[in-house]
Amino acid sequence: MNRLQDIFTFSEDFPLIFTQANFWIFFAVAYFLFALVHKKITLRNSYLFLISLFFYYKTSGFFIGILIFSTLVDYIIGRSIYKSEHQTKRYILVTISVVINLTVLCYFKYAYFFTDSFNMLFQTNFEVVNWLAHWGNSFNDQNYFTVDKIILPVGISFYTFQTISYSVDIFRRKLVPLKSVLDFGFYVSFFPQLVAGPIVRAENFVPQISQPTVITKADFNAGSFMILKGLIKKMIFADFIAMHFLDRVFDAPEMFSGFANVMAMIGYSLQIYGDFSGYTDIAIGLALLMGFKLPINFNSPYKATNAGDFWKRWHISLSTWLRDYLYIPLGGNRKRTAASYIILSVILLGVLYAYQDLVVVAVVLTTVLLIYILSLFNTTIKSQINTNINLMLTMLIGGLWHGASWKFAIWGGLNGLGIVVYKFWRKISPWETNTQWYARWWKILVTLTFITFTRIYFRGESMDHIARWYNQVAYHMDWHYALDILVHYQMVFWVMLFGYISHWLPESTKATIESLYAKSPPVAKVMIAASVGIICYQAFSSDFQPFIYFQF
Repeated sequence: MNRLQDIFTFSEDFPLIFTQANFWIFFAVAYFLFALVHKKITLRNSYLFLISLFFYYKTSGFFIGILIFSTLVDYIIGRSIYKSEHQTKRYILVTISVVINLTVLCYFKYAYFFTDSFNMLFQTNFEVVNWLAHWGNSFNDQNYFTVDKIILPVGISFYTFQTISYSVDIFRRKLVPLKSVLDFGFYVSFFPQLVAGPIVRAENFVPQISQPTVITKADFNAGSFMILKGLIKKMIFADFIAMHFLDRVFDAPEMFSGFANVMAMIGYSLQIYGDFSGYTDIAIGLALLMGFKLPINFNSPYKATNAGDFWKRWHISLSTWLRDYLYIPLGGNRKRTAASYIILSVILLGVLYAYQDLVVVAVVLTTVLLIYILSLFNTTIKSQINTNINLMLTMLIGGLWHGASWKFAIWGGLNGLGIVVYKFWRKISPWETNTQWYARWWKILVTLTFITFTRIYFRGESMDHIARWYNQVAYHMDWHYALDILVHYQMVFWVMLFGYISHWLPESTKATIESLYAKSPPVAKVMIAASVGIICYQAFSSDFQPFIYFQF
């Protein structure tokens, strides 16, 4: 009885997440009811919308109101855009949709970031006031909402991008709006991918909403295999190494040798991959069990041979969204726009201010000024600037999407710089046309090293925390303690080694493993599932381990 109460009542301490038993009890009940209604499309969609709202309520409580608000606004605007034949009116409507969505996102996610940045730049002392909470509490005597700070609703970055894509796709006449607000609500809130993606594009998912439920044997096999694979990634390759080594190092980097800090960063690359791709694997698997197909979000990203290749393999739904709804509208690789330079200048100034290092600021500004002067006299340089400035801008904004801090902008900018540098390097690189296995592995290892050590800006809690990590690596490697570290944390390092090896297996080998699972008899599948469950929960900690991307 207490377990059922935990499942069906809201508690900040016990949200429904894929690695907890409560979620699988919830899904078993939800799936049983789904089996009763799946043949009637309207009833099925309405049921999945309501169960998804309940799931979000269990995850975020009264922030469900923000999700419902976004759903209603974009449903109404989407239909209005479609009905209008006047192009100016259509522009105004789609602009209203984008502005409302981004305003809500910025209020909850970037209010402190914008305020702190303004205060630092102009030496003011403005404070953030949660006016929305004050307004909400005026309707009740219980003061349900916290007024002393703004809390970020789980998944707001993901469903905001989905609702924007819906309005923009209708504006571009790529999509016919849904007739029912319940169907649209189902698209926005489909619970497997609601809180951490993948970001579902309207043009890909909306057509599935009107189709009858078809769950083939292949879908069931693929779905269950993805779920098991996702649980292993999350609970073994992410949570286990984080709890037993990574978190200890990152909490106090100065207490560990530089070698331990380096190994923690290598482990963090595995952790964040296992955590995020594990979530999306489970989400894709759950959707397949209900007859819906979600986009692939990862394609063996640590097999990438350069930074650009990496971002074609990592968080694919975000990368392609930024490409189609930001990079191309800004001019893509064809031209520059005034908006590109204005936004880039603001972000660049913010990043420089975050460093507060006169040498770094002087070097960057001098470099930018020199490039600008050369572009006035050299059309080739000017063309290269126009080609790459929108790419850099997209990566900077992509960095800020991940977190409301200048360190995320720095992280995004470093990745953008890595892509730009490679575009020039490949023209002179002796490795570019070399097809030998060692050349490919050299490029993979260089790319992985670059991606791993730029992530300190992603993982570090503050610029001071990042500086302490750098200090340990630069001045306190303490190689004589390396063997002691490897021995003391040997189980963690064995798991890390197994995780990377399994990631680097050839795709044909992975396909063979999945095929063997699919061809196995039902009894074998049950035994495999039970074994995975036992292994995962043997490594499970009673501490709450949320998915990393919940914060975005």
